[in-house]
Amino acid sequence: MGPLPAGRYRLILFDCDGTLVDSQHNIVAAMQQVFAQAGRDLPSPEAIRRQVGLTLEIAIARILPAESEAVVNDLAEGYRVIVRELRSKRELSEPLFGGIREAILALDHPEIFLGVATGKNLVGLEHTLTHHGLRDRFHTLQTADRAISKPHPDMIHRAMAETGCDLAETVMIGDTSFDIEMARAAGATAIGVDWGYHPAEELTQAGAHAVLSHPAELIPCLQSLSATR
Repeated sequence: MGPLPAGRYRLILFDCDGTLVDSQHNIVAAMQQVFAQAGRDLPSPEAIRRQVGLTLEIAIARILPAESEAVVNDLAEGYRVIVRELRSKRELSEPLFGGIREAILALDHPEIFLGVATGKNLVGLEHTLTHHGLRDRFHTLQTADRAISKPHPDMIHRAMAETGCDLAETVMIGDTSFDIEMARAAGATAIGVDWGYHPAEELTQAGAHAVLSHPAELIPCLQSLSATR
């Protein structure tokens, strides 16, 4: 058997929204809709995008820091109802970013485990991966309803436990500072991507070991980091 395409990395974790799929329109529209239904001022698209990646209740609480937990929970449940309705009507648009499918397929190797660590719930993540025909490529799914929200390292620790990989073999790939902070808190390698919700300079400031501009850069980056870290 030849060398791993990812160098020494055996557990490769991806964020979902903003990293694997472009779900910006859905997230902004659903969040603004639930605020409108509650008779509240609509948050700006930028304010919404800044919170993508966090558990939903935490994201809404950051948009409305003075609100009670009960109000935040009601808004979060309203958001989930809207998303479920869109999904049932097949009106939920979450296209893969260009080059993502190819990058995932290029990592197909019996000694490599792929995973997702996301602010989505498990039902939403399963739907997204199945829709794109990629569910069977992922060995571990860490979601907001099963683990502590980013940037806490819980998702990474759970993924490592499920796959039997150690920190030196683990890398987290994501588009937000929350992803990078989670990886650094765990002690794993952190790779940012610049096609999502937070700009590249924020990812670097958060401690990313590298920032990608296209998914085709992933394997060369993994090999390079593997040789130098």
